[in-house]
Amino acid sequence: MILIDTTDMCSHLQRKLFAEGGEYHRLWQAMQEDEELTAVVRSRQLHIYRNGKKVLVLAGKAAPKVVREDRIGKLLPKLKKQES
Repeated sequence: MILIDTTDMCSHLQRKLFAEGGEYHRLWQAMQEDEELTAVVRSRQLHIYRNGKKVLVLAGKAAPKVVREDRIGKLLPKLKKQES
């Protein structure tokens, strides 16, 4: 189980992660069951690591940043394509 200090986490991100039906709630639940994952809050964002290597950065209002391909990234919601 992952325990993180949410004191400096963006409130938007907190809602997306912890609220039932939040965009990243499924991802948060999967993180709780995966012992290879760790997470740290930096600059109001959640940095997720697998075996010490960063795989994903989640922000409140900005799009998630995939650093490395990982199975946890498949749980991210599909991004809507912007029309020009």
